[in-house]
Amino acid sequence: MDNEKELIIQRLFELNKQAMSKFEHCTGISQTRLDILRELYESGEINQRALQKKINIDHAAVTRHLKQLEEHNMVSRRKNTEDNRFTYVQLTPEGIRRVSSYCEKKQSYISNVLKGFTKEESSLLLGMLTRIQSNIEEI
Repeated sequence: MDNEKELIIQRLFELNKQAMSKFEHCTGISQTRLDILRELYESGEINQRALQKKINIDHAAVTRHLKQLEEHNMVSRRKNTEDNRFTYVQLTPEGIRRVSSYCEKKQSYISNVLKGFTKEESSLLLGMLTRIQSNIEEI
């Protein structure tokens, strides 16, 4: 029984690695960057610190992602003229155009990953994964 539990955890690690890699390959963007773009799409212009909290990643990571998205003309950043400590971020027209394309590719990816699952199986799996996540958070 313990061996089976160990295999479950090993499979979860393997799935995570594969899922992240395949997701980026299929969509052309990482899940974190897509989260950033979607949040900007929904929020419009937002303070970088508030964005960081909403997507739950550290300050250095959000800065790195935004810099690379800015280099690809997908976001623009500007300093608050009254307080230079605050940077505001928003999607560019190119970012707005591409975010919907990324979301369509994500939906296709999800459909392929969960192909053949019934609604009941999907609900059962979601419940089990949620329970695992809760257990991990309690550690």
